[in-house]
Amino acid sequence: MRETDDTALVERFKNGDESAFEELVRAYQDRIYTLCRHMLGDIHDAEDAAQDSFLKAYQHLKSFVPEASLYTWLYRIAVNTCIDYRRKPFWESLFKRFAEGEEYLAEPPSGAPSPDRLYESKQMGDLLRQSLARLSPKLRSSIVLKEVEGLSYEEIAEVLDISMGTVKSRIARARDELKKMMKKYTEQK
Repeated sequence: MRETDDTALVERFKNGDESAFEELVRAYQDRIYTLCRHMLGDIHDAEDAAQDSFLKAYQHLKSFVPEASLYTWLYRIAVNTCIDYRRKPFWESLFKRFAEGEEYLAEPPSGAPSPDRLYESKQMGDLLRQSLARLSPKLRSSIVLKEVEGLSYEEIAEVLDISMGTVKSRIARARDELKKMMKKYTEQK
């Protein structure tokens, strides 16, 4: 049903109804932000990348041809935007945030039964984020789309514009590399 709604929104937008784009943003903003958060690992960069992704979608929506679903088209834009953000030097975004007077805030940890369990969970989450950041953008985007966003292999192939075999290969390689990194860390403890 969402795909039918998306098609109607795109048509309304193409016919000059700007409010259709606002509806589109409301429908997908949380998922696009989450994708960007997992791709980039930083809440500020994720917010910027999500906003930039929607700006790009707005600029190109009139030329959108519904060969693919709007959902996968938006994800492709977001993944490519995140890859571009990863190419920026780290200090560039850090300097920008401090220049704007923002403070870096760590996300609050989830409710855990005990302080020890909370600490362990936070450590593992940090390790996973660091490990994801070490993966190549190709592997990271594939595993995030599969494991975090829950996309099927077919949807990932469409979003990334690669074959199904390449999707499966990248996900397998990403899982192997993540396991090695996590194992290395736990053996050091």
